[in-house]
Amino acid sequence: MNYLDKLRESAKTNNSIVCMGLDPVVEAMPEQFKGIREFNLYLGQLFHEMKEQGVLPGAFKPNQGFYLKHDRPRRTRDFSGSVGLSLVMNMIEEIFPGTPIILDYKRGDIAKSSANYGIEGFDVWEADAVTVSPYMGTDSVMPFGEYCNEEQGKGVYVLDRTSNKGARDFQNLMSQDLPLYKHVASKIVEWAADHPGIGAVVGATSPEELSDLAEFFTGKDIPLLIPGVGSQGGSAEEVSSRLRDVGYGLSIIRINSSSGLTHPWKKPPAPEDFAKVCVAELHKLNEQIGYTP
Repeated sequence: MNYLDKLRESAKTNNSIVCMGLDPVVEAMPEQFKGIREFNLYLGQLFHEMKEQGVLPGAFKPNQGFYLKHDRPRRTRDFSGSVGLSLVMNMIEEIFPGTPIILDYKRGDIAKSSANYGIEGFDVWEADAVTVSPYMGTDSVMPFGEYCNEEQGKGVYVLDRTSNKGARDFQNLMSQDLPLYKHVASKIVEWAADHPGIGAVVGATSPEELSDLAEFFTGKDIPLLIPGVGSQGGSAEEVSSRLRDVGYGLSIIRINSSSGLTHPWKKPPAPEDFAKVCVAELHKLNEQIGYTP
């Protein structure tokens, strides 16, 4: 089974194409969960509420940096962040079997170094998919792409037209009458032809570019990871509408929301029924997208 099959199966099973970002912003947590170790207990309660209500996402996306910043390996040999990330990923596999885990770590280096980072993401952390940078080209991306096959079944999301404010600094620069992100898109299609599961990160905050890329990728089996919905200003309804307009197969799309699902309150204190509040937001996002298998 390749990564595309995993995406389609989880979308059907979970009735969702939402990607739930899992970033431990500990200062926003309820008082009893303010710490990287306690965050796992927090997620445990949230996950069980999701399972009990039958309100599910189509993928999960922990951002590695939010966890590893809590490690202090040199001074105190404290690996609480790494342990926290491993526990979160184990919980997902146990409670939501078959739901892909996308490790957001945005790697990209020269060939042998990229191979090591590929081992880190896929063999060490056992993620279903990772995010990578295209800046250094084919020999940087393909050590990750080599995992995209029927046997290993991994996915790789290449940063294409991202959701951050600085994206225009480079991604919209014109080259040979095309913006740079369109050149990246062409390479993604080329790479994905022999490595099913290579896809693109395309932000919800740039709807015109999203439509442009969606039209270009349609029919080419390119999975999209779409961040920027919620606090960054992107609209889930607009994203799904634009994808439907070009006939994109929604089962291989994942529309990401992080803080809007794990701590939707704007500032502390968190509500006592925090798990129910979060699940209600996930339900609302699923409804806004309107995905049906």
